[in-house]
Amino acid sequence: QVQLVESGGGLVQPGGSLRLSCAASGGIADIKAMGWYRQAPGKERELVAGLAVDGSTNYADSVKGRFTVSMDNTKKTMYLQMNSLNPEDTAVYYCNADVRTYYYVLWRNYWGQGTQVTVSS
Repeated sequence: QVQLVESGGGLVQPGGSLRLSCAASGGIADIKAMGWYRQAPGKERELVAGLAVDGSTNYADSVKGRFTVSMDNTKKTMYLQMNSLNPEDTAVYYCNADVRTYYYVLWRNYWGQGTQVTVSS
């Protein structure tokens, strides 16, 4: 069973930094793409940062220059370095991945359970 487990969320003051991690496990043979999404109260879930297997990245305009997505392929772990955080970044952050496993040949999309990020003084 594929699992995506996020960690690193918490409470931070405006201007501060956090680093989120997403560890993928469960018989994973290949990862095509991964991404971070977030959902604030009363708002739709939105893409924050995406990372493809070729190393290409894309970011929401609101986080460009402040957030950086990266991945350690050996650990199957994706990271989101978040700097210069502001209250508008407060949301539940979710990890998403397109994965192929050793026991199912087709690509499937998975979500993590989410980690809360709160930016407040």
